[in-house]
Amino acid sequence: MDFWQRYRAIDARDTRFDGQFYTAVRTTGIYCRPSCPARTPKASNVTFYETSAAAHDAGYRACKRCLPEAVPGTPAWNLRQDIAGRAMRLISDGVVTRDGVDGLAARLGYSSRQLNRILSQELGAGPLSLARAGRAQTARTLLVSTSMKLADVAFAAGFSSVRQFNETMAEVFGMTPTALRTARHPKAPAGSTALTLNLPYREPFDPGVFTFLAVRAIPGIESGTSTSYARTLRLPQGDARFRVDYDAGAPGRPLTLTIGAVDLRDLPALLSRVRRLFDLDADPVAIDSALAGDARLAPVVASAPGIRMPGAMDPAEMLIRAMAGQQITVAAARTALSQLAAVGRPSRSPGEGLDRMFPTPAEIAGGGSAVLRGPQRRIAALLAAAAAMADGRLDFGYGDSPESLACKLLPLPGVGPWTTGYLAMRVLGAPDVFLANDAAVRNGLRALAAEATTSTPDFREVSPWRSYATMHLWRAAAHAAEAQSAAGTRRGTATAPTNQDARPAEKANR
Repeated sequence: MDFWQRYRAIDARDTRFDGQFYTAVRTTGIYCRPSCPARTPKASNVTFYETSAAAHDAGYRACKRCLPEAVPGTPAWNLRQDIAGRAMRLISDGVVTRDGVDGLAARLGYSSRQLNRILSQELGAGPLSLARAGRAQTARTLLVSTSMKLADVAFAAGFSSVRQFNETMAEVFGMTPTALRTARHPKAPAGSTALTLNLPYREPFDPGVFTFLAVRAIPGIESGTSTSYARTLRLPQGDARFRVDYDAGAPGRPLTLTIGAVDLRDLPALLSRVRRLFDLDADPVAIDSALAGDARLAPVVASAPGIRMPGAMDPAEMLIRAMAGQQITVAAARTALSQLAAVGRPSRSPGEGLDRMFPTPAEIAGGGSAVLRGPQRRIAALLAAAAAMADGRLDFGYGDSPESLACKLLPLPGVGPWTTGYLAMRVLGAPDVFLANDAAVRNGLRALAAEATTSTPDFREVSPWRSYATMHLWRAAAHAAEAQSAAGTRRGTATAPTNQDARPAEKANR
């Protein structure tokens, strides 16, 4: 967007752009979200920034009225697969806090000096400032949503000292931590030890992502319904357990995150990964507008506005799950993964029926052969991938691009274009992946009964949102299978279960 497009957005107070850029006003020294209800400033007094960190570095403080930090993030970090986008995904996951700028630069293949120059040019702030802004945002969320002690908030947000925490909050928000909390004092349940936070997102929100996760949930590790999802998770500092609930009937249709157990040092990473899992930084209006322009997708977009693309809580786990599910049904993949879960250790923070951890690559490589069933070639490929991750020969994650991810994964036996595309969608949040050879995608096209059009078969007209087209096609296929099964039951005939949702028919791995 150019200057005047952004200016029109703030004049219209368009909430779609909250978190995608920030408006700084020279005459007040304040920066705001685009939908701030204050009077629209003169264009001559306005400067737009890509990140809140850039506004901080330029000497502006956050608006107390619109709270620009309390917004969804920008989808640009998934759209952009350049160094800036990859760096932002890693910074959000807490890499700078854990490993420093040198660790971030090493993951991206640059020197810290080069990386600082690139991010300063592209985003208006270096990695330290970007990480600092993330800490401030996390701290503000904890202050206004929980009754945690101020010192606990400081260290949970990633600050190295309470003094640094106090200084940063005063500089960014123009208020002390105590004043921030007093302005919006949380109502914590009496005797509750869990952290409960509301997760901001852009409307509309389609809750079908909960069903997607629920049908793939591994007992003991995950549980889910059409409006809730819970799981255990291994994070850098220890085990965690959380639950997300959606209430369509409550004002604001809140998404509520309840954290049952976590090492406070892992809290920013957990928040980032939960947001990625539910695709909460997406711009659904832009996505739906593009998809609805294709006659094949228009009916399903109208019936399910705001569809989300589920992310991955752990990149290594997602590769194992994808390989275990190749060429079999979702139910069969869940059974195989449930068997594989036996080699994982019990959770150190069990609760709500969740008492196991998904096995590490080392645990799978060491004990997977004893529990896995099926074609030996697939088992051997899965064990080889686990061994490569366990000994460090294979290292990938949120900081990759689709191209670098494919370069790392394609040499593995049993991994082909479907797997790399699926991992790009789930791990990187890549929005423009279309799995044309996927059986469920083809079934979805048939279920839509789309007539021949001038549109291309790979849906390039809806780029860069083809991953969301894939999600719609998977859902259409699933609904068609359910209808077929119900019809067979009414006729008194048996209908064999088929994979009509998100599992592949990949044949490129021979």
